[in-house]
Amino acid sequence: MPYTSGMAAMVSPWALAICNDSARFVERALARAVVLTERGELIDDHQVVVDRVAYAATEQRALRALVDAAQVEPALSGRAAVAAALLGASLRERLRTVAPELGLSEPDLAWTADGAAALASCGAIDPVVQLGDEVIAAGGRLSWPLEETLAEVRQAARGFAEREVSPMADKLHREDGLVSDRLISEMAKLGFFGLSVPESLGGSAMGNLAMILITEELSRGSLAGGGSLITRPEILAKALLAGGTEAQQRRWLPSIAAGERMVAISVTEPNVGSDVASLTCRAQAGELDGQAGYYITGNKAWCTFAGRADLIALLARTDSDSSRGAKGLSLFVVEKPRFAGHEFETAQPHGGSLSGKADHTPGYRGMHSFTLAFDRWFVPAENLVGEAKGLGRGFYLQMAGFAAGRLQTGGRACGVAQAALEKTAEYVTARSQFGKPIGSFQLTRHHLGTMAAKLSAARALTYAAAIAMDADERTAAPLAAQAKLLACDVAVEVTQLGQLLHGGWGYAEEFAISRYVVDAQVLPIFEGVKPVLSLKVVGRALLSGT
Repeated sequence: MPYTSGMAAMVSPWALAICNDSARFVERALARAVVLTERGELIDDHQVVVDRVAYAATEQRALRALVDAAQVEPALSGRAAVAAALLGASLRERLRTVAPELGLSEPDLAWTADGAAALASCGAIDPVVQLGDEVIAAGGRLSWPLEETLAEVRQAARGFAEREVSPMADKLHREDGLVSDRLISEMAKLGFFGLSVPESLGGSAMGNLAMILITEELSRGSLAGGGSLITRPEILAKALLAGGTEAQQRRWLPSIAAGERMVAISVTEPNVGSDVASLTCRAQAGELDGQAGYYITGNKAWCTFAGRADLIALLARTDSDSSRGAKGLSLFVVEKPRFAGHEFETAQPHGGSLSGKADHTPGYRGMHSFTLAFDRWFVPAENLVGEAKGLGRGFYLQMAGFAAGRLQTGGRACGVAQAALEKTAEYVTARSQFGKPIGSFQLTRHHLGTMAAKLSAARALTYAAAIAMDADERTAAPLAAQAKLLACDVAVEVTQLGQLLHGGWGYAEEFAISRYVVDAQVLPIFEGVKPVLSLKVVGRALLSGT
């Protein structure tokens, strides 16, 4: 839908023109893709087309969100104009690569006279360099419109991150250590683990946007040592609220919100990644000393924080008929002792065992990601989320939690990118070459302007998704997936560009930018790897109209 002329007083008319043209491009491409894929039924026959269309639609949605935000905050207008040129040109070229398959002609993707003029103006060198100047002057900290309470939430989270998280981030990364119990305790005091939990169950129920702001600031301090600590409690809390019994909610949510019980999420298996319906780890009904329950046997992979966690949200197959796919999966809350270090093993009196070994990773250190082995590990029936009504519903409950996890990952990505922008602005101001600060060179300023514009678009989309999730979590899930899709790519691009602007020192572990680069690499992978996310989540939602 075209933007109204009433917005032009607050937003550059050039940004509006690009937004309107790019919206038309995406609308035409989507209409053709719906027909081509029979409303998404034939996605796998046209994967490249769907990927391009889904990503173009995501870029358009981000641009729209940024233009909307610029209505409230005039200071965003410059960023919106530069982002409009970058995203508009990107999404149009993305669609042009699959135009023949979609039956689109050159006129279908042609700029109007206003759009072409806007692209030339906003995409020119000077506006981007000017934005880079603003970035340097602000030390990378550019304003964003927030109402008073949310502004206070951000400020409190930033203060905590600067006091408690940032000082330990480098040591945690370089020694591949474990997040301290003290940090967990301090985060719990501020209510960071109960953001989605109702007040009646010990949480603060502050909403998704507040959660994103806190996540951003913690991730700015350390991705693994801060922002990601609240991801797993969020995912399990959402699943329990969506399908847990009242007794289960009373049993686990207060202690999760208080930080007394930390959570790990176990879905992936060594031979099963995104194809969750193919999971083989099984939970077989049985009894132990007269107590009804399930014996869990099988291997799991990439279970982050599994050693330290008190609870593991485990997705396992309860129906032996593998042809039932996702309908044969159930979600369990597995209780276990805490372990520090990179390996653990524990046994139950009847002989059931659980062992884990952390996989070494180049980044995202501080929580450790484990491969797990369950052998007849007994879980009481009361630990099946939803109990009898939850049997076979695990996939759907887990997906409800993953929607929150994807949204939260958008916030994590923005936080890492923000940290990179600030450190880069600081470095180019202090570092001199050829007789003057490298921040005075035009190309440096152009790079910083590009970084700021793309981060602003990612942030606008993530905030829009958070607001939508607060209104209706079910219908907003695809938007949360779009936020993750774009923000994670932006984090990778911004951190790598920041590293280049650091020169040789960008490759030294003594400089934080090297940590941001390796941490950002994991973002497009977890909570839905990028190709699957664009096809099976974003693409399917756009093409099916859900």
